[in-house]
Amino acid sequence: MKKINKFLAVFLMVLIMLPFTSCSKEEKVTLNVYNWGDYIDESVISEFENKYGIKVNYETFATNEDMYVKIKSGGTAYDVAIPSDYMISKMIKENMLQKIDFSNVPNYKYIDEKFKGLEFDPNNEYSVPYMWGVVGIVYNKKMVSDPVDSWNILWNEKYKKQILMLDSQRESIGVALQKLGYSLNTTDKDKLEQAKQELIKQKPLVLAYVGDEIKDKMISGEAALAVAWAGDAVFMKQQNPDLEFAVPKEGSNLFVDCMVIPKTSKHKKEAEMFINFMFETEIAKKNTEYIGYSTPHKEAYKLLDEETKYDKTAYPDEEVLKRCEVYKDLSDMLKEYDKIWTEVKAAH
Repeated sequence: MKKINKFLAVFLMVLIMLPFTSCSKEEKVTLNVYNWGDYIDESVISEFENKYGIKVNYETFATNEDMYVKIKSGGTAYDVAIPSDYMISKMIKENMLQKIDFSNVPNYKYIDEKFKGLEFDPNNEYSVPYMWGVVGIVYNKKMVSDPVDSWNILWNEKYKKQILMLDSQRESIGVALQKLGYSLNTTDKDKLEQAKQELIKQKPLVLAYVGDEIKDKMISGEAALAVAWAGDAVFMKQQNPDLEFAVPKEGSNLFVDCMVIPKTSKHKKEAEMFINFMFETEIAKKNTEYIGYSTPHKEAYKLLDEETKYDKTAYPDEEVLKRCEVYKDLSDMLKEYDKIWTEVKAAH
């Protein structure tokens, strides 16, 4: 009888504990984080998971537009995303983002003031600047004999099938617009038509329209010239000393990518914990060193080595920055950009 009683006691204890066990499993939070490819030191994600006992489901996207469509569709309840300036503006207008409770993000104090109060989030309510930089031309000094100081070189017949363009409508149309002396935020249909014709004229010279693979192609010497983000250029130059970076005299794009919390988030407080963790000084430094992009974090910047701090690719002079424009949300005109890019890609 004693054995049976012991068995019953254990059995009853298991039955009693079952609800509590299943509850604890249900309460374990998983954060869905959506970021650009190659845009984080993934070891910092593990550090966050170990520190807070929160699992991170990490996914990547290739363009702002891809990210927007995925979040808009609502298929995945993303808790943190990292869009660019103009897309943040669009998402705010469409009520896709939650206001951040900055009492849960005390490390926001480390963000440089020049990255606060920007046009896309003037009251600093929805976003925390993550990385910034400019767009320019990466070129191989052994393969390019002409000065690289203008977008015009990307239309030079001499470099036929040695040119890489970004597979991104805003970036590539923006390059054509600035080559023509126009704003990369233009909504003038005549100017956009001219930009389209420039890109169609250029197409026979283009080796490929690419995304993250641009780095491997330039490092291996597959192409002579490529439109690239400065942070990627930093990495490419480290891997191949024959590569250099230039911001064209006509101007370029100055971008700011930020952490935001989509309305889809089911774990807002934990999302704010994640954002705050990413801006701990040592974490921000580690992340910046790994990906090569420019940090808006004042204290992390001070800790970077001298070579990095004074690298003009990552941290251009004010004179260069004055020539650059930040993308704006073009709202309904984006359909025109979509149409142009489709026609360029389909042209023979």
